[in-house]
Amino acid sequence: KNLTNKFLEKILSITNAIEVKNLVKTYGDVYALKNVDLNIADGEYFVLLGPSGGGKTTLLRSIGGFIRPDSGTVDIKGKNVDDLPPDKRPTSMVFQGFALFPHMSVSENIGYGLKLQSIEKDIIETKVSRMMDLVGLTGLSKRKPHELSGGQQQRVQLARALILENDVLLLDEPLSALDAQLRKDMCIELKRLQKTVGISFVHVTHNQEEAMSVADRIAIIADGEMIEQGTPKEIYSNPRKKFTAEFIGEKNIFNGKILEFTKEKIIVDIDGANIEVANNNYNISKSQKVSLSIKSESIQITKDKDTKPENQKNSIKGNVSEITFLGQFVRYLVLLNSGQEIQVRSYEEVNYINLNDAVKLSWKIEDFLLHES
Repeated sequence: KNLTNKFLEKILSITNAIEVKNLVKTYGDVYALKNVDLNIADGEYFVLLGPSGGGKTTLLRSIGGFIRPDSGTVDIKGKNVDDLPPDKRPTSMVFQGFALFPHMSVSENIGYGLKLQSIEKDIIETKVSRMMDLVGLTGLSKRKPHELSGGQQQRVQLARALILENDVLLLDEPLSALDAQLRKDMCIELKRLQKTVGISFVHVTHNQEEAMSVADRIAIIADGEMIEQGTPKEIYSNPRKKFTAEFIGEKNIFNGKILEFTKEKIIVDIDGANIEVANNNYNISKSQKVSLSIKSESIQITKDKDTKPENQKNSIKGNVSEITFLGQFVRYLVLLNSGQEIQVRSYEEVNYINLNDAVKLSWKIEDFLLHES
């Protein structure tokens, strides 16, 4: 029975490509990682997202063996790798810069890791040719890195990492050196590559659009802590933590106090306005101070013809302080009586609303979310 249980545990553990437990890393008195736990499934595209200096790269490099944590464990494909150097771990790394050998051709750069393994020349040539086809570099084998575009150089680095056929690909800000349009194109390519090769990708970025474009799941990391994890839709549409709501997308954050609640809804006082919020099984109490958020695109803006300062549920009054046309949408900044400025994103311009106009902002009850601090 014990043997059977151990066998089952082993089988179940292999479904995780990476398992990180209680990882701690300090630099003097500063915590780069604070008891971080993380599970990444086999074949999953996982993104570590957060502000600069939050611990994303430290976590990635700890998984790859480039940084040794103070405590905690890292398992890859069910095997503990804490005592293994980077070249002995089943991981390949794509660094932030292109990090290509300038004196080598494209094919030589891609096949370099295989050459170090003393693999036969004809096998290397075959694998390099296949990898160049996979990443879209066919016909460029003899070029040097300086003869390539930024996107092509990044493809060389990806090919050089993937050709080693390791279980996990680690990507540290891989698109940071590219311009906006090329970054979008490479996001599509990265997602396609990951689905084609079928291994786990772990991708570090501070760019929200990049993360949303490629990820199966996202982990928000800040100040060395794992804030929360979820699919791109969960992280964007239903963040549990206040930090996530502030960091992801264009959301408006409010502070208020609970006046009353039922199983269906909560009434929150926000600067004298009574706001109804759908009760999604929140753990709350009367008079509790809470933070709330609402996406800028979930707010409807209309001209306020009623200038009486009366409180209305599910609406707040203010004055337009700025109107900006941004191509796909128009952004209105509305200054409330409390002094807080609210962003409203409309996919069509409301022609009769002008600068300094008195307006009313309204929304659906389910569009407001309560957050843990």
